[in-house]
Amino acid sequence: MSDNNGAHGQTGATTDSSLEGRAKARKKNGRWWLGAIIGVIVAIAIIVGVNIAKPKSSTNPNVVGDGSATSGNAADTVTIGLKLAPTNLDIRNTSGSALDQVLIGNVYEGLVARDENNQVVPSIAKSWDESKDGLTYTFHLNENMTFSNGDALTAEDVAWSINELIKNQYHDADSLSMVKSVAADDSANTVTITLKTANSNLLWTLTGRPGLVFDKDAKYDAKTEAIGSGPYTVAKFVTNDSITLKANPKYWGTHKAKTENVVIKYLADDNAAVNALKSGTVQVLAPITENLASPFVSDGEHYTVKAGDDTDKYVMAFNSKGKNTSDKRVRQAIRYAINHDELIASRGGADKALGGPIPSLDPGYEDLTGLYPYDLDKAKALMAEAGYSESKPLTLTLTYANIYGTELGDQLRSQLAKIGIDLKVNVVEFSTWLQDVYTNKDYDISLVDHNESHDFYQWADPTYYYNYDNKDVQQLYAQAIAATSDDERDELLAKAAKLVSEDAPADWLFNYRVTTVWANGVSGFPVNLNQTLLPLYDVTYTK
Repeated sequence: MSDNNGAHGQTGATTDSSLEGRAKARKKNGRWWLGAIIGVIVAIAIIVGVNIAKPKSSTNPNVVGDGSATSGNAADTVTIGLKLAPTNLDIRNTSGSALDQVLIGNVYEGLVARDENNQVVPSIAKSWDESKDGLTYTFHLNENMTFSNGDALTAEDVAWSINELIKNQYHDADSLSMVKSVAADDSANTVTITLKTANSNLLWTLTGRPGLVFDKDAKYDAKTEAIGSGPYTVAKFVTNDSITLKANPKYWGTHKAKTENVVIKYLADDNAAVNALKSGTVQVLAPITENLASPFVSDGEHYTVKAGDDTDKYVMAFNSKGKNTSDKRVRQAIRYAINHDELIASRGGADKALGGPIPSLDPGYEDLTGLYPYDLDKAKALMAEAGYSESKPLTLTLTYANIYGTELGDQLRSQLAKIGIDLKVNVVEFSTWLQDVYTNKDYDISLVDHNESHDFYQWADPTYYYNYDNKDVQQLYAQAIAATSDDERDELLAKAAKLVSEDAPADWLFNYRVTTVWANGVSGFPVNLNQTLLPLYDVTYTK
């Protein structure tokens, strides 16, 4: 998200920067495991759940097109319509997933990278070794790497980039709070990162901004220019309008750009975006809203519509210290009373049911939807135990930001009325939600889309706005972070997540999935995670 926009083009303080500032304040109180930056993405778009896909890539099932040669002429320019525009290109200082989306993997590269399944893969480092105690990582770099200006990319650049991030507290520096030192050995072409405490999230953290490598000798205006080592360069940047990427002729790696020019056109207005696709002004639109998708769904001859996996979690949190929501029976009853299938169907069917705090693309995921299946009888029995019924209802207030619309609140009010809950829906400005719910924790029930990957730490933080305090969960999370193997980490996180779900401090309404539409003839556009991870080197368009 950019620093003056919400997730999909809202004006005012961005969710990221607002919550991030508060997260930093809490970190100063010594909560070391709050290193990850809080990300809450505000979704206006209600996403259509259609999967009318072209043949999948033989090498990547989550990328559009079959990757094979087709008849027709390959265009030298592909234009892509996105929603959230960055205000500048300074990825070190400006918050917002819009910058990560367009720059990481295209213009800037990291020590390591993520694939479409959110797994860590090589990038500037071709391989790495980890010590048995989990405190030392040695990265072996590729040979003969260069930046787009022709400068050699060396181990010294890598170490300098990470050390500068920590020294100057650039964006996401908090997530490297466990780092003791970063040292380069140019003769061995290696970089060694030494930690104060083991951290099983380190590699994944380095796939984002903390691991980006910059040219220590380059002089340029980072707000309007970019010098990286990726397959593309920034040829033109027009604030809140467009970014033109041009194939980097000095690119060193295997991800050579297949299309000479990629134009990113930012279209905040949904109708304008759809018209741009219909007219051929853009060839891809990500995302598209449900009520505008029908013409493309029905025109399979010319368009393809497909939903991709992401890490967004629509979290309906119950204030664990609230007057009425501190009663576990009430929280459990609410979970049993929610018809998730109905909610998802009303949004088009693309979203996935999610029974706990970890989405399918994150470590520790386990299908927990069976813990609280839709069961009105159980819900009514629990409410009766707590002293409530349809004739003697419990009044609760659901507070959420107006950028989500009113439909979800209306549905939840209707569903909960059946078990003796009179749900008052309080739709407010996002700034009001931040003050009342996030800061003051003055609420019964809240609803927000938490989009950040690897954000389970929220449930291990008793000071977070959930007011959820479970010592067993906190201990399991600390052990997971200190784990020296992925298997051990994942097992501990899964145990912690199950405990959280059983406690019912929230209901995870669904795992929101982003739907993309493209003109047939487009190939290589990533479908999964494309609101935060959008590698474009493989994209082609055959007219």
